[in-house]
Amino acid sequence: QEKLMELMAEYAPKIVGALIILMIGFKIVKVLIRMLDKALNKSKVDMSLHSFIKSVASFILKIAVIITAATILDIPMTTFISVLSAAGLAIGLALKDSLSNFAGGVLILTFRPFNVDDFIETGGYMGTVKEIQILYTYLTTIDNRRVVIPNGELANAKIVNFSVEDTRRVDLTFGVGYKDDILKVKDILNKIMSEHPLILKDPQPVVRVTEYAESAVKFIVKVWCKKEDYWDIYYDLHEQVKVTFDKEGISIPFPQRDVHIYQKS
Repeated sequence: QEKLMELMAEYAPKIVGALIILMIGFKIVKVLIRMLDKALNKSKVDMSLHSFIKSVASFILKIAVIITAATILDIPMTTFISVLSAAGLAIGLALKDSLSNFAGGVLILTFRPFNVDDFIETGGYMGTVKEIQILYTYLTTIDNRRVVIPNGELANAKIVNFSVEDTRRVDLTFGVGYKDDILKVKDILNKIMSEHPLILKDPQPVVRVTEYAESAVKFIVKVWCKKEDYWDIYYDLHEQVKVTFDKEGISIPFPQRDVHIYQKS
């Protein structure tokens, strides 16, 4: 019991000191990360790197605090490093997927298939990139859902980036009846395209007969626009074409079947 009391008397102040170091150190880390965040926002560093830099800086600073606390307890650095190495190996085996995600995050930030605020499609999801962190990338879909994608999967996935180019092409198909005047239909479609304020004049809109389908003659319409106007034009043209076709007496056919019933006498 005396020995226990001696040990407590010897190590209690060190343990308390180590705990104080940890508490104060982690609070200082939070303050430093906030300062780093403000500095990054004022700097010219790409937004895509902000979360990654803050996560790495936070990890390194916290390790430094833990090492400092360990020295207060008189733990030899060689022993501490050996323990960290063994723990690192065990954690590495247990968290191999997380390490894969980390490597994926490094690849994404190195080769930049997309940036923060880009609109992308991958793995069946479409959305705006909100954050690229060490392990995960966060998307917000059109209907405001948050999608969290592991960077390991994302680094090896097929990605469609809709934000890289300034312009996009809208491709639409319209069907008319076989009895309708296709030259008149072509003039109507060209007029609609030329009058829409968001459609670019260069490259010129394209209107062509593309197919003699089962119940309709099909026209392909291709127009160019600024990327941010894509959906406005997509919906506008569908509405305007239907309204104008109705006004001009152009039919929009739909599949029909004639059923003949024969009755044996």
